[in-house]
Amino acid sequence: MGERTTRGPGLRASLFPLTGPLRFLLLSSFLIPLGSFMVLPFMSVFLHERLGMGLGTVGVVLAVASLVQFSGGIVGGALADRIGLRRTMVWALVVRTAGFAGLLLALRWPPLAVWALVLTCCGAALYLPANKAYLVHGVDDARRPAFLSAGNAALNAGMAVGPLIAGPFVLSSPGWLFAAVTTLFLAITAGHARLPGTDGARPPASEDTARPGLLAGVALLPFAANALAFYLYFHFQHFLAVYAVERASSAFYSVVLLLCFTLVIVVQPLASGLIRRMPYALALAAGFTGLATGSAVLAAGTRAALLAGGALITLGDIVLFLKNDLEALRRSPRSDAVVFGQQRLAAGLGACASGVLGGQLYGLGERTGHTGWFWLLAAVQCLLLPPLLLTLRRRTARLPVSDSDHEGALTRDGTDGRIPGR
Repeated sequence: MGERTTRGPGLRASLFPLTGPLRFLLLSSFLIPLGSFMVLPFMSVFLHERLGMGLGTVGVVLAVASLVQFSGGIVGGALADRIGLRRTMVWALVVRTAGFAGLLLALRWPPLAVWALVLTCCGAALYLPANKAYLVHGVDDARRPAFLSAGNAALNAGMAVGPLIAGPFVLSSPGWLFAAVTTLFLAITAGHARLPGTDGARPPASEDTARPGLLAGVALLPFAANALAFYLYFHFQHFLAVYAVERASSAFYSVVLLLCFTLVIVVQPLASGLIRRMPYALALAAGFTGLATGSAVLAAGTRAALLAGGALITLGDIVLFLKNDLEALRRSPRSDAVVFGQQRLAAGLGACASGVLGGQLYGLGERTGHTGWFWLLAAVQCLLLPPLLLTLRRRTARLPVSDSDHEGALTRDGTDGRIPGR
C-alpha cells in the first residue's frame, strides 16, 4: 500500500456525496450531546442545591457515573459486534431516554436521581462505539478522517450549545428542561430505528484477534497517562459548576463551557498535526502544565479567572487526550477499536477517582469557606503526580518500537489522519 499523505483530501470533497442516513447520523451527533449537556454539566449543582445531597455524596455519585460512561465503552463495542450497530444504538438510546425521564420523576422522588443519572451514562457508553463504527461503515480509508472529524466537531458543538441553552432554567425550571430533553431523545431514538442496518457486512474476526482478552496488549504508559490526565481534568469537569455558579451564575458557567468547547472544535483539528509530531514527553509536560496553570488561575474566583482558567485547562486536555490516544495506537498491537476501549477504561478510572477524592476535598473547602484552595491543591497535583509516569516510561523503554521513534512517530494505525473522539 502506498504511503498516505498527511492531510488527505479536503473536508468538503471527502464528505460529498453524503447519504441521507449519514446526514441524520451527523445531525444526531450534534443533537444527542446538545440534549445531554443541557442537563449533565449541572448535575453537581442540581444534586447539591436542588436535592440537598452533600458534596461528598455528590462526588461519589459523579464518580460512579463517570466510570460507567467511560469504561462501559468496552461493553458497547462488544455488544455492537454481537447484535449489530443499528440495534445497539437504538437500545442505547432507549436506555438513555429512560434515564432522562427518571430525572424528571426524581423531582418528586429524589433518590431516583442517582439511578437515572447512571442510566443516562450506561446509554452513552453503549452508543458511542456503535455510532463511530456506523459513521465510517463502508467509507474508504481516504475519506474516514473527514467523517470522524465531522462527527467529532458535531459532538463538541452540541456539548457547547447545550449548557448555553439550559443555564438559565436548570435550577428555576428543571421539570420543563428534563421533559424537553426526554422528548428530544424519544424523537432521536425513533429516527435511529429507521436507519438501514449493517448486520452481516462486518469483516469476520480472525481467531488471533478474537482470542485475547480486552486488556491484552495494553500500552501501559499511555494507559496510565490517560488515567492521570482524566483524574486531574475531571476536578474541573465535576466541580467547576458548583464553584462558578456560587461566584457568577449558571448562565456565566454556560459561557465558560461554550469557550472551552469552542477551543476544542477550532484548535484540536488545527493543532492535530503538531500534536502528532510532538515528542511524547514534551506533550505530557505541556499538557499537564496547562492543567496546573489553569487550575491555579481558577483559585482567584473572578469571572476573568473562570474564563482564563477554563481556557488553559482545555488547551492542556486537547494535547493530552489526543496524544495519549495516538501513542496508544502506536504502541499497542491490538485493533483500533480495542485500543480505544482500553483508553476509555483508563479515562473512566481516572474520572471515578477524581469524583471520589475531589468531592471530599471540595466539601472540606466549602465547610471551611475556602474553596479556592481546592483548585490550588489540584494545581499542585498536576505538577507532582506526572513525574511518577517516568517510572512507567523506564519500564516500557524496552518495548519493541521503531528506531525512528522520537516518542512522536506513528505506525500505520496512527497515520490515517483520524482524530480520536474525546
